[in-house]
Amino acid sequence: MSCLPLRHLSRTTFFCLLYLFALFPAAAQQTPAAPVLAAKAWILVEFGSGQTLTAHQPDLRLEPASLTKLMTAYLTFSALRQKTLTLADPITVSEKAWRMGGSRMFIRVGTKVPVEDLIKGMVVHSGNDASVALAEAVAGSEEAFVGMMNREALRLGMKSTRFKNATGLPDPEHYATAHDLALLATALIRDFPQEYATYYRIREFRYNNINQPNRNRLLWHDESVDGVKTGSTDAAGFCLIASASRNGRRLLSVVLGTASDNARSSESLKLLNWGYQAREAFRLYAANTPVSRFKVWKGSAAEVEVGFQQRDFIIAIPKGQGNKLKAELVSRQPLIAPVQKGQAIGTLRLTLEGKPYGEYPVVALADVGVGGWFRRLLDSIRLWF
Repeated sequence: MSCLPLRHLSRTTFFCLLYLFALFPAAAQQTPAAPVLAAKAWILVEFGSGQTLTAHQPDLRLEPASLTKLMTAYLTFSALRQKTLTLADPITVSEKAWRMGGSRMFIRVGTKVPVEDLIKGMVVHSGNDASVALAEAVAGSEEAFVGMMNREALRLGMKSTRFKNATGLPDPEHYATAHDLALLATALIRDFPQEYATYYRIREFRYNNINQPNRNRLLWHDESVDGVKTGSTDAAGFCLIASASRNGRRLLSVVLGTASDNARSSESLKLLNWGYQAREAFRLYAANTPVSRFKVWKGSAAEVEVGFQQRDFIIAIPKGQGNKLKAELVSRQPLIAPVQKGQAIGTLRLTLEGKPYGEYPVVALADVGVGGWFRRLLDSIRLWF
């Protein structure tokens, strides 16, 4: 996969025609139609850009069941990073955690269980008891933890999600969408790559002399699949979020509301295979590598480098159509200091055959502080005119 720079052509707008004749085949090829799944809703996402490759009812509110535990894990990993918890911390099991029904890792009330074992119990066993124990360890109570979950969901852009518990047990006011769950799973893999790689590929875990397998059957059926999470209730049906990485390209599928354990696995694999077969992926820009510079007003620097943070920007295109892709990089002007690293300050607009093909934020790759009084005065006069 190649990396393509953008040239600086003006103060506010930067254009780049992506002449990819050498990278893409010129002749269009027939690509298979997106599959129709035996599920209530689904979405397939290109991890490298967040691009939706195909979807069906992605904004339909449904019970997420144990897919909820991805948010419980996200907040647990955040607490570990902030050092309010450590993996070795012994957590005393409360009666509430011990009494949880449904899937369990079988912790005993009053015993002390290391945080790392609770994480494995939640991820591998989908333990409701482990999830509540972790929620209480992070926030003091499950109720306080639910408040954290909903605040984090809003921060991640999960606008059609509401959590009422840390487990995914049924509640009429506990819901999410395929689109929102894709945002959550993407954030988990992006923000905590080491934790994801450590825990979500574990096939089985033994605790309290009970050995339980990971419910994600794709870990056995496809070597490219390395996570993420299953869920099921009578109302939700059988659900699966799966992620696969093939030849450096990661896809993420969310399949909700299938009829059986076998169906959620086979339908998810069908979706992933289609994504790899029907779309070609190209790394347009490397992570943390400047693609252009934007003018900054009233700042300690006159310009700021812009690009994509944390992950390479990868776009998927129907096979044989790459030479019809065009890109336009637009700055949000006037861009006035201060500018924070990671702040979205522009948009990459893609078109394919003259039709919109997606818009993606570009961010500042460095901080730009407020300039001195003379710089601020001079730029104020320039902006006035």
